[in-house]
Amino acid sequence: MEADVSVMRNELQSRDGLWRRIQLECQKLYTELLKIKDYEDTQGIQIKHQSSPVQLTEQLGNKNTELLLFAESQELQEEELNKIRNHVYREEQSHCSEQERMKTKISDLTEELHQKEITIATIMEKASLLERQLKMELETKHKLLTKQQLLEFHYQVIKSENTHLKEMV
Repeated sequence: MEADVSVMRNELQSRDGLWRRIQLECQKLYTELLKIKDYEDTQGIQIKHQSSPVQLTEQLGNKNTELLLFAESQELQEEELNKIRNHVYREEQSHCSEQERMKTKISDLTEELHQKEITIATIMEKASLLERQLKMELETKHKLLTKQQLLEFHYQVIKSENTHLKEMV
């Protein structure tokens, strides 16, 4: 989308530059036209005595037609430039709104990741605590088992002595 906006911006700049050159050219032509008109006016006064009114009217009609065509061309170019500007503006707005959506999504995902990290840390703490409790219980059970085995051994020894004493009695 950024590439499209960039392409559109470059195209707009290119057309804007072209438009400015055309406007300068139009201004030059218009200035020349005014000079020509002034010259023709002065010539017209001189020719007026020499030429017929029909010729002068025809020349004036031709010049007016040229001016109208030039004005129409300029209006069409202005319309085209406005269309391009509107299109680029819409593309930029679309791009900005897409960027905002992406920023929001990234922010949401970052927050979710942070919450998951907190949850993982809590679970790890609980697991560590449970592991320590389990080790303590195992140690206690091991001690009790050892004590029970020792007691059983003493019992066997006493039983054996008791049996021996019974035999002696």
